[in-house]
This record gives sequence, structure tokens and C-alpha cells, in this order.
Amino acid sequence: MEKKTLNRKVCVAPMLDWTDRHERSFLRMISQHTVLYTEMVTTGALLHGKDPERFLQFDEKEHPVALQLGGSDPEAIKTCALKAAEFGYDEVNLNVGCPSDRVQKGRFGACLMAEPDLVAECVSAMAASGLSATVKTRIGIDDQDSYEFLHALVSKVKNAGCKTLIVHARKAWLEGLSPKQNREIPPLRYDVVYRVKQDFPDLEIILNGGVQTLDQVEGHLGKVDGVMIGREAYQNPYILAEVDQKFYGGTRIKERGEIVDELCDYAAVQVAEGVPVKSITRHVLGLFNGLPGARAWRRSLSQNAFKPGSDEGVIRRAYEDFLLSGQTRDVA
Repeated sequence: MEKKTLNRKVCVAPMLDWTDRHERSFLRMISQHTVLYTEMVTTGALLHGKDPERFLQFDEKEHPVALQLGGSDPEAIKTCALKAAEFGYDEVNLNVGCPSDRVQKGRFGACLMAEPDLVAECVSAMAASGLSATVKTRIGIDDQDSYEFLHALVSKVKNAGCKTLIVHARKAWLEGLSPKQNREIPPLRYDVVYRVKQDFPDLEIILNGGVQTLDQVEGHLGKVDGVMIGREAYQNPYILAEVDQKFYGGTRIKERGEIVDELCDYAAVQVAEGVPVKSITRHVLGLFNGLPGARAWRRSLSQNAFKPGSDEGVIRRAYEDFLLSGQTRDVA
């Protein structure tokens, strides 16, 4: 299958433990054009793990899809970027935004903002793969949160060959806040991301952080090149149903029932290959959020997908429970 050209107008963020290949396949059933990102994969897992290929495998239907790397050794980054190219990814992205303690101990993620020269080396190393080499960063860390600090980092990565920068519009506190708190407590500063675009007009700037509606996406697109949706796309995935029509010139919006049919077909293939159906159903609980019967859908999947011998039939039965319960106004 020929790769799709990346149009990053709308993206789904890399989210640890969430954006695995089953989640990405599910989201691709909803939107054909949204750019999808893997979970962060560390260079150590790819170079020294027992089964590194499991981190890299993806379905051709997932295109356009990017691999996000966590690491700080340029040589290791280069080797892993070459692996990404070999496997057929459309982009390789460097994580310079995750604030977790575990990530900091590995000397990558948001703490790398304090080492712009090293980030630039890593960008150059990724670019050697021939893939689009991008960076996902915060607007600052701890007390290093001036615009001048961010500007200097952006200048370095641009000069190293980065043409696309994804900016989470919050600073990160490396100590004192959990990763969850770092997604909520530091204030959103969209104005800072807008300013980066103004000062670097030839860079493609993708805004990330706090985006929950397509109207918000549209508002940001007047000032940046693209918008990355995070948790909302996971918890309320049908938000992506209008993306193709609204932002990519698509002609129709796929109904949820169609998505369930595709999901059943996908699950049947995966289960036949030995994948537990629960590995798929855990990602689709939010498909009917806000509709009568949504609670019944979630309950049916949660109760049945873990049973021995479960297959794609649990998805079909959950849909039937949704339809039946919806007639009695079970809304959640």
C-alpha cells in the first residue's frame, strides 16, 4: 500500500498504554485522514527488548501513522528511526514533553528541553532515516518557562532539520506534579504557541493541549497549521467522525453501526491470530458516549470480553444491548 501524504491538520496524540495498534486501527475506522501516533516507544525497548518488533508492527490501514520515540542517545535514535523507515512509518517523532519520573530517569521526555543542543543532535539523527523528523515539546519546564527559552529550543531544532513541531501549550513541572497533574494544573498558554508560529512562519506548528471539540480545532487553525487531540479522542472517539468532512474534503460521515461492523470484522481476524478480544474492546468503550444505551454498551463489553473463549461476538452482543437499552433511555 502506498503511503498517504501527511496532512497534520488534525492528529491524535501519542498516549502511553492507549494508542496501541488496536486503538489506532479503531480510530482509523472513524477517520481516514487524521494522523495517528504510536505510544511513546523507548529506544531501549527497540534495541534491547525481547520482542522489539511488537512495538513496531502496525496495519497498513493505519496510514498516515507516526512512531514516537523516547530517548536521548543520537546513535540509538538514528538506529531506531531507520527501523521506523524499514517498517514503513510516515514520520518519526521525538518525545520532549513527557514529565514522568520514570522518563526523566532515562534522560528523555520534557527534561530534554534543558538540553537543546542534544535535542538538535537527535533531530539530525532521526532525519538520517529519510522520514519526516518531528519533535513534540512543552512550552517550558519548571522555572525555565520564558518565551526566550522556548524560542532558543525551536531555533536549534529547526536548524537541525525539523520542519514540524508539536507544542503542548502547557509548561511541565518535573518535580511536585504527577503526569496527570501536569496535564491539568499548569495553565494552557495557546498564545505562546501562536507566537511560535508567528516567529517561525516556515515551520509547521501543531498545537496540543485541552482540545475537546472540532469547533476548538477550527478556531486554532486560524493561527497554527494543525491541532493534536489527546484524551478526548480516546474517551469520546466519535469526535473524529466529522473530521474528514470538516477538514479534509470528505463527503460523508460514517455511522456508529458501520464502525461496529468493521470492528467485529477486525476483531475476528485478530482473535484468530491469538489476540484476546479484551485487548481490542478496552479501547472502544466510549464509542456511544452521550447516547441512550451507552452505559449498556460499556457494561456488556466490560462483563463479557474477559471471559475465556470470548471473541468478536461480544462486540455484536454489546451493540444489541446498546440498541435495546437505548429504547429505555439509558443515557450516560
